[in-house]
Amino acid sequence: MFACRIAPFVLTLSAVVAPTRADAEDSRLRDTIDREIKAGWAKEKIAHPERSADSVFLRRVYLDLVGMIPTYDETTAFLKDTDTKKREKLIDRLLADPRYARQQSHVWDLAMLGRNRKLVEGTVGHRNRERFRQWLAKQFEANEPYDRIAAKILQAEEDGSQLYFAVNNNTDEMVTSVSRFFLATQIQCAKCHDHPFEPWTQKDYHGMASFFVRTMVVEVPGKPEVTNQIGKQYLVGEKTIGEALFSTEEKDQKTGKKQSIPIKPKFLSGAELKEPVPAKDFVEPKLKPNELPPKPAFSRREKFIGWMTAMDNPFFAKAATNRVWAQFMGQGFVHPVDDFNASNKPSLPDLLKAIEIELVDHKFDLKWLIREIVNSETYQAEDIGPVTDAFPKFYERSRIRPLSVEELTASLQIATGLGTDSALKTEPNPQMLQYLGEPTDGQGRFQGSLSEHLFLHNGDQFRAMCRPNKGNLPEKLLNGPEDWNAKVERMFLSVLSRPATSEEKERFVKYLSADTKDAKLASQRMEDAMWVLVSCSEFRFNR
Repeated sequence: MFACRIAPFVLTLSAVVAPTRADAEDSRLRDTIDREIKAGWAKEKIAHPERSADSVFLRRVYLDLVGMIPTYDETTAFLKDTDTKKREKLIDRLLADPRYARQQSHVWDLAMLGRNRKLVEGTVGHRNRERFRQWLAKQFEANEPYDRIAAKILQAEEDGSQLYFAVNNNTDEMVTSVSRFFLATQIQCAKCHDHPFEPWTQKDYHGMASFFVRTMVVEVPGKPEVTNQIGKQYLVGEKTIGEALFSTEEKDQKTGKKQSIPIKPKFLSGAELKEPVPAKDFVEPKLKPNELPPKPAFSRREKFIGWMTAMDNPFFAKAATNRVWAQFMGQGFVHPVDDFNASNKPSLPDLLKAIEIELVDHKFDLKWLIREIVNSETYQAEDIGPVTDAFPKFYERSRIRPLSVEELTASLQIATGLGTDSALKTEPNPQMLQYLGEPTDGQGRFQGSLSEHLFLHNGDQFRAMCRPNKGNLPEKLLNGPEDWNAKVERMFLSVLSRPATSEEKERFVKYLSADTKDAKLASQRMEDAMWVLVSCSEFRFNR
């Protein structure tokens, strides 16, 4: 029929950056980022890329910071703006937008919990997931420091924060999740034997387990008077006694079975925890069903949290730095982000260390860090060109990524003219989650599937959004007084956040303006034109 100027699902990409501008201000992290990245390009003899076009940057930064594409009015206002600092000003506005907290809550929720089947729509777990996301959003809205967010998740005392423990509901799952997410260290291989390639031993693993072995999770009825607590909710507590047991090679002479010995809590690469010895006659109180034990006088978990979030912790700030960098740049200095090890060296160790030091100095202020990253020329680089590597090691182009199903759902509301309020209220339905919920292989690489293709191009969900209906963009374009050139231009700016090329405009106008006296045919053609744009890969991705 006709084509829009889009890259196919298998993309050839590249990126480039404009020369550094002279700046009289004190050195900022964004300048450090660009200086170190350019030094890497020079060392590797990589040509400096160009700066992204305004329309490309606009779509990218809206999706990254607020989780949806810009509206038509937002797009046209930005593209017409001649202020040389308009990008910096836009970033500040988006970071202050309530949608920023919502987007970060979605990103961090998925990073921690994934597309967990126990948390699908219509289940008790789903309602608790909504509470967890709402709780996360409050943290980002208040710009709570990251060390405090992490501490609160592991303390699990505030309403909504307990889901992390409910999903990782046994000691082994907790050790694996905490070490990977918060410390970027994979220690789970040492559960049954000393790690074959890393220094971690079984005693290291069980030493970590000892911090969580006393933790317990219970389900209790929600409070009917609180809307988001209908159904069950989770509470997290901690016993006073209980040990992680390590099976030795020695066998009991009487039973012939391997002996199990308790392992004291031990910090990774650190000392054992010093703790008071409980009274010999202490017995845990007998609990009723779904009842938590009294809060212990000495909490192992609290001691672990204090160690983990300390500014001199050798894992925590480094892991956070790498994770946030990967969120906006496509991959971490260490990739995958949760696997720091001796054989997986950082691509740019000096820059990783510089950002880590600054993050600690700024008291784990994530909004500050994000502001510096997205203001860098590196982030604002072009994203297409001759570089074909999915993840360029030296960030010589910006990333192209698929929209998450949450971003896609919200952006469809924007693209079809239903507005920001509708985008904020609309959640992905089960079919969207089923076919579009996991567009990557877990390491950021796009994995297009036949089921996704059929859903996008043969299903009715996207089509239905494109049909002229009361108040939506297709209906306004179909019945509006503007000529077809203006209508096509508005369509492209609304859906793809950019003007149409001359070829695109010519073909769309020719198709839409034919047989305009037949109302049914005109409506069908408008639906077709909108569907082509929202189902193309340019809409599916962040450019």
